[in-house]
Amino acid sequence: MPQVRNPILPGFNPDPSILRVGDDYYIATSTFEWYPGVQIHHSRDLANWELVIRPLNRKSQLDMRGDPDSCGVWAPCLTHDGEKFWLVYTDVKRKDGSFKDAHNYIVSAPAIEGPWSDPFYINSSGFDPSLFHDDDGRKWFVNMLWDHRRRPLLFEGIALQEFDPKAGKLVGPRKNIFQGTDLALVEGPHLYKRNGWYYLLTAEGGTGYEHACTFARSRDIWGPYETHPQQYVLTTKDHPNAALQRAGHGDIVDTPDGRTYLVHLTGRPTTQFRRCVLGRETAIQEAYWGDDDWLYVKNGPVPSLFVELPAARDEDKYWAEQRYTFESGLHKDFQWLRTPETDRIFKTDRGKLTLIGRESVGSWFEQALVARRQTHFSYDAETVIDFSPTDERQFAGLTAYYCRYNFFYLTVTAHSDGKRELLIMSSEASFPIGSLKTPFPEPVPLPNDGKVKLALTIRGKELQFYYALEGEELKKVGPVFDASIVSDECGGHQLHGSFTGAFVGVAASDLNGTAAEASFDYFVYRPVQHKSDRYEI
Repeated sequence: MPQVRNPILPGFNPDPSILRVGDDYYIATSTFEWYPGVQIHHSRDLANWELVIRPLNRKSQLDMRGDPDSCGVWAPCLTHDGEKFWLVYTDVKRKDGSFKDAHNYIVSAPAIEGPWSDPFYINSSGFDPSLFHDDDGRKWFVNMLWDHRRRPLLFEGIALQEFDPKAGKLVGPRKNIFQGTDLALVEGPHLYKRNGWYYLLTAEGGTGYEHACTFARSRDIWGPYETHPQQYVLTTKDHPNAALQRAGHGDIVDTPDGRTYLVHLTGRPTTQFRRCVLGRETAIQEAYWGDDDWLYVKNGPVPSLFVELPAARDEDKYWAEQRYTFESGLHKDFQWLRTPETDRIFKTDRGKLTLIGRESVGSWFEQALVARRQTHFSYDAETVIDFSPTDERQFAGLTAYYCRYNFFYLTVTAHSDGKRELLIMSSEASFPIGSLKTPFPEPVPLPNDGKVKLALTIRGKELQFYYALEGEELKKVGPVFDASIVSDECGGHQLHGSFTGAFVGVAASDLNGTAAEASFDYFVYRPVQHKSDRYEI
């Protein structure tokens, strides 16, 4: 079989939940504060994946206005009970400090494309829930519990309770069935049944460099659960030089011919600061069941950069330039932040994408920012903007964005006298957190009329902005910035606290509250193979 390079879902695609229905494989991943919620990819060969739907796409299912950075939709679980698809997800409203407000929901659909139902609200006692369909027809809800009294960690263990799909609620007793190991921070549970055993796969060690997949089993669904003889079936916590780091939070799938694979979260750090610019990605490992009825990762527990899969990856497609136009609406590669009320932040008409200026860049409520994932370490991005700001409180342009705490933003704006200018704004998670870095690079005067081409290049850790007036060639503007700032490790939170990944896209703000509009003709994302990118060359 062909050797395929990990990850199989590059860029921000964490917490994978995998499922096979017939010959079709599906992976659901977390989307956090990005809307619509939950990415579901499809494949027929485990190597080549296509985004098919983000099912949480209306207000009755998801409204994240006010959710802080790296909150929102955590760790979905996608399953099928032989009749329909089930999706379990958490909407986190607060995660930092002593309390976590994490609300769990379940939706279902007859087909992966939908229609997806309005949600059943389940509980708020923890996060990372999953749904297990037992062979007797009963359904079980599994999630971690948190306890604000526990110090220094709030993680209490894995809880089990029956779910009644007709009533749409949990019924019967709830029991804490697994406390985890001494690695702590047990979360991300998935239940399986095989040869009379109930198996529990969990994530431990946080989502940083101590992350791991822990495996346990019991003859009774209520436990007690004994831990795998190796404890951790997948981890790089003791292997700091492995190509794939932060390995953990996994799920298992069997192929029609009897092979077993484990998909898992991973990160590929760059620079001497070990920054994961592409965020937490999804990788795959071949696994096997031993004679002792325990699961083992082939060549594990350290994950492999290359894995044998039924087909090769389409490298031409992976490296192809993506040129987006807007005649048919917004391409599925793009997302926006938090709000289900899209008509207030963007529209597509006359072949253009028009952003309606709202709150400041980094707002947790309503900002007009539309972007796609950075999926390569080096790339070019380009757009053309038509925007007529009247003062410095109106600005729009091209952004490399992680969250309110770290972004780079090339804007068309105006001076207080109304004359247009080009200004670079950046936030690099410096003190005070969330503040723009000053002094700004010197603004560039612009004619008060006419379109402006905006571009950026990223080569490894170096970001350079460019601009051009109509009929002119692109020219550099501003200094070379440290692109690795746009990463999990610089997200402005405590350890294990930033969970998304780098995006590139367009944004518009009108802090006067007059909803000034900025139009964009097209958007280009062009992957580049560069000598600094040791994971891709």
